Amino acid sequence: MIDRNLNYGRHLIEFFLREATPYKKVLDLGAGQGDDLFMARKIVSDAELLAIENYEPYAVKLKLKGIKVFELNLEKDPLPFEGESIDIIICNQILEHCKEVWWIFHEISRVLKKNGRLIIGVPNLASLHNRLLLAVGEQPTSVKNNTAHLRGYTKKDMVKLLDSGFPDGYKLMGFGGSNYYPFPPFLAKPLASIFPTSAWGIFFVFEKRKEYETGFLLYPQTERLETNFFLG
Repeated sequence: MIDRNLNYGRHLIEFFLREATPYKKVLDLGAGQGDDLFMARKIVSDAELLAIENYEPYAVKLKLKGIKVFELNLEKDPLPFEGESIDIIICNQILEHCKEVWWIFHEISRVLKKNGRLIIGVPNLASLHNRLLLAVGEQPTSVKNNTAHLRGYTKKDMVKLLDSGFPDGYKLMGFGGSNYYPFPPFLAKPLASIFPTSAWGIFFVFEKRKEYETGFLLYPQTERLETNFFLG
């Protein structure tokens, strides 16, 4: 039986957080019920936890647990933080739901400190099961058009996306895979570790290497991407 809890790659998030210590402020974009934030506090007990969460039931739960919650639209609202004020930003299973990645990465890059860490987890378009589905003419599960997913990612494409709007601005510090469909946990865990680029989910930790200006907002214009992206 497949263990879908592995899709969230929490063991990798924990490893990335431990590698990033010490830190003071952690922001989770689409925090859900706060699992990744509480992991950050477990590692650094006095860390300030901040959440962007627009789903009211989750926002209420997070507030009751003492997390400062901002209920806003990630795809059009500015993040309510000063420039270079956040040590770690987490985006776990969020970006595949978003059209406005240029705006989102602009705001992330604006508020993340230089030498701060950006932790990303997304479903892998190049997973083994997606490759097999394509081979028989079926739609990959990570980009089915009758679901909430809007974008598909691979390792190389994620790195290319970040470099498009912020050349040499982020350095990949760590990468891993989690879960391996259609195998049960006792096989999925080692397979994802050995073959991360074909795992169900792929997880990244990037370090911001220099000051950011407006590259993610300029890229769709300079490249004449013929789509009405929100650019502020």
